[in-house]
Amino acid sequence: MIKITKSQLIRAAYATLGVLILGFGATILREGHVGMDPYTSANIAISGMLGLSLGVYQLGLNLVFLLLIFLFGRKYIGFGTVVNMVFTGFFIDMFTALFEKVGIQAETLPMKLLFLVVGTVIFTFAVSLYTGANLGAAPYDACAPTIVDHTVWPYRVVRIIQDVSFTLLGFFLGGPVGVGTFINAFLTGPLITFWNDNVAGPLIAKSLAAVEKSNG
Repeated sequence: MIKITKSQLIRAAYATLGVLILGFGATILREGHVGMDPYTSANIAISGMLGLSLGVYQLGLNLVFLLLIFLFGRKYIGFGTVVNMVFTGFFIDMFTALFEKVGIQAETLPMKLLFLVVGTVIFTFAVSLYTGANLGAAPYDACAPTIVDHTVWPYRVVRIIQDVSFTLLGFFLGGPVGVGTFINAFLTGPLITFWNDNVAGPLIAKSLAAVEKSNG
């Protein structure tokens, strides 16, 4: 019987919350018409062509990636991997339907800029919260380090090739590619680091410390 500790439950809760917030931030970028991250942009384009919801298509593609990661980089798989691969697309579908029902959408340039800033801030915080739980990487995010582990290629080069490939795929297939895509692919590192150092990291550490103290 697998024993689950309180610390693992807390990490799982933060990973799940991070994925939920990530879906919300991604939807803000989507409804702002400023572009989304490369992977989601390509998946929205392809799922639309196939007549599938983003959640259904992305789950299917994630299963393919998961199989490859399981074969060549299973150390990157954890609870957070499953939560991300299963729920991210469906959360974006859910929030998109909610935004459209309420009528939240950016139509003017100032509104688009607002959606871009707010969406990026929320999206990067969510990434920090999800990754800070340290329960495995999303299948897409695990691809680059897995390739690096089996080659002599530097991580940055592999990740750029991966992101550029999906950006081009999304662009040519009519996906939501824009300035937000570029920002989320290449310029969010410092913001995620800020969240790691000042918010998500300390928050998770404090929660884990409190659990250990109660157990002691």
